[in-house]
Amino acid sequence: MQTNKQLVDWIQLINCENVGPVTFHKLLETFGSAEAALAELPRLAKYKLFPRNKAEEELEKAQRKGVHILSLQSTEYPKNLRHMADAPPILYALGNLEALKNPVSLSIVGARNASINGRKTASKIAYDLTNAGVMIISGMARGIDSAAHKGAMYAKAQKGETIAVLGTGVDVVYPSENKALYQQICEQGLVLSEFLLGTEAQTSNFPRRNRIVSGLSLGTLVVEASLHSGSLITSRLALEQGKDVFAIPGSPQDARAAGPNKLIKEGAVLVESADDILETLNLNNHHCLTQYIDNLEKNVDIPLQLKKVETTSQEKLPLCEYINREGIYVDELIRISGLSASEVSLQLLELELNGKIERQPGNKVALIK
Repeated sequence: MQTNKQLVDWIQLINCENVGPVTFHKLLETFGSAEAALAELPRLAKYKLFPRNKAEEELEKAQRKGVHILSLQSTEYPKNLRHMADAPPILYALGNLEALKNPVSLSIVGARNASINGRKTASKIAYDLTNAGVMIISGMARGIDSAAHKGAMYAKAQKGETIAVLGTGVDVVYPSENKALYQQICEQGLVLSEFLLGTEAQTSNFPRRNRIVSGLSLGTLVVEASLHSGSLITSRLALEQGKDVFAIPGSPQDARAAGPNKLIKEGAVLVESADDILETLNLNNHHCLTQYIDNLEKNVDIPLQLKKVETTSQEKLPLCEYINREGIYVDELIRISGLSASEVSLQLLELELNGKIERQPGNKVALIK
């Protein structure tokens, strides 16, 4: 467990000029500790030390405001972020830290100038997923983000949890119109940020925020977004992190549907309801979801995606044993079979030529009825 002095070292180092998360980790690896890195930094002309007294004041300010400061060495630090190359060394958290313990999470993002239908859809899906045990994560922006947070908190008899990742300090409400929403999230869920307390909204902060939104989640759902929307940045980051990407289709006449429609063309899972997401994540069976969370809490070593078929032998089942008559996504087959993408493709081709399976829209296959 870190001492206050060690935590101040971390706060000081990550806030030094030209030190970002990747550089921070390299300095730590090179010198062994934040303290040693700070001692060597003045010899490197590229870097400028963050004032020690300001780092100490930051810790004191956080303690006064009831803000938790989580470093990568904290037991409460989110497991989903630990293996990212640019994982934030420091996270500020305000609210209920228990929200970080739910391993099953989905981020919902989209347009700020969202349509009424878009907001309703985001809210309904967030509501249904929360009731199914999935933690909803978003960025507390106006529009789709806000609707997702509200839907999540209205679930589970209006006591649902949600996590908001901010592009400001954790103590700064942005946009200001979301003050009531911010307060409710602090009470029912958790607000996170990697930025110093008091940091105001800056354009450059939001792409950095987005990698945390996607990093915390098993997948990302894009509801409405233009082709140049920051939501597409979040979905790209999710793909780079090996996560699932989901999208709500929309009319070609609506510019807000251009982003999701493009994602679907590129292979994102088309979503009409929460069930589509739960099916892809293999979590639509509530008993399995409960067992999955229970196993993780007991530190049982199981993959992130649940397997529909378990075998006790080392021999892999024939691929057709994983396929049902309703259809299954090819990506899911790769996950649960343990086979490579090329092996799955070859076996699917053979099954199709033998008339045992048929292709379905959205890169799915099904047993022929």
